[in-house]
Amino acid sequence: MQDDEAGTRRAGTGQGGTGRAGEGQGGEGQTGAGGTGRTGEGRASTGRAAQASSRPKRADARRNEKSLLDAAAAVFVRAGVEAPVRDIAAEAGVGTATIYRHFPTRADLIIGVYRHQVEACAEAGPALLASSPTPYAALASWIDLFVDFLVTKHGLAAVLQSDNTGFETLHAYFLDRLVPVCTDLLAAATASGEIRTDVPAIALMRGVGNLCIGAETPDPRYDARQLVGVLIAGLRRRD
Repeated sequence: MQDDEAGTRRAGTGQGGTGRAGEGQGGEGQTGAGGTGRTGEGRASTGRAAQASSRPKRADARRNEKSLLDAAAAVFVRAGVEAPVRDIAAEAGVGTATIYRHFPTRADLIIGVYRHQVEACAEAGPALLASSPTPYAALASWIDLFVDFLVTKHGLAAVLQSDNTGFETLHAYFLDRLVPVCTDLLAAATASGEIRTDVPAIALMRGVGNLCIGAETPDPRYDARQLVGVLIAGLRRRD
């Protein structure tokens, strides 16, 4: 990434410190190996305790990464995928070194946000159908989330411009996860008599996607979300 090179150096120094700590642990293991049987039992007990204590840390690491991805997604929606890393760090309430430790390059960060948002959109579909007053309202709310995701998707295409295979793999993952969700939302709204019946999910998603081209670089002269709202309103039955 471009900014905060000093943060990167600090992150590297921290990792080096971790390596020295690991060497210290290895030294303890060698000392214990020369002890009595009881020492071996104590060492085994200590090992089990260490394993038990490491489990919450792994869970914490996952939660920490999720909070970083949430923060990055929010910043991307507001300012585009080229937003400074310091803005993402401020949104997450961490230092820039933490961002670099989890995501060494901007491409790593954007791909992480991409996958994170795909899963969030996939999970939101059934939840919105269960909680919204009507299936059409659920569809409209889901499309709003989808627009947020498209900011990252279009930015990812620019970042991976020389890696067509990598982008195609991610695009296939996106289709596999989200087209069925959109299909279910459209089917529910159609069954309730709220929308027309001749618009398949892939066509709707492509239409929304085309309206959002360029949304990753905000332009006050163009409001993609407004036009997407017009598109979704056009699905309503008039009879």
